[in-house]
Amino acid sequence: MGREVLGKCPVCGGDTSVTKIKCSKCKTTIEGEFELCKFCKLTPEQKLFIDVFIKCRGNIKEVEKELGISYPTVKNKLEDAANALGHKAQVEISDSVKRKDVLDRLNNGEVTVEEALELLKT
Repeated sequence: MGREVLGKCPVCGGDTSVTKIKCSKCKTTIEGEFELCKFCKLTPEQKLFIDVFIKCRGNIKEVEKELGISYPTVKNKLEDAANALGHKAQVEISDSVKRKDVLDRLNNGEVTVEEALELLKT
């Protein structure tokens, strides 16, 4: 008891399903095939990141501090988790929109000058 359901097969990586549910109070057992929620399919690392992201209320600077990682790494981890949850990547934004976004983040103190320069290079 107390183990987490595996969302992915450790042998082939395929999706898993639950076939038996038991009530811990009355001991009623239900058998069938039940799909897992999409969050069960996240890796432990993705779950940790999502937990920290929510704890920090989406504040990327706070996520950076909490996990000890850089702004680009936070963005990459967020993209990875979003993809794992089935959310497709957004359409590539224009260079002028990207520059404005980076400058806005710099102005708001969300990124350092060095991080802003790095983001503008990509």
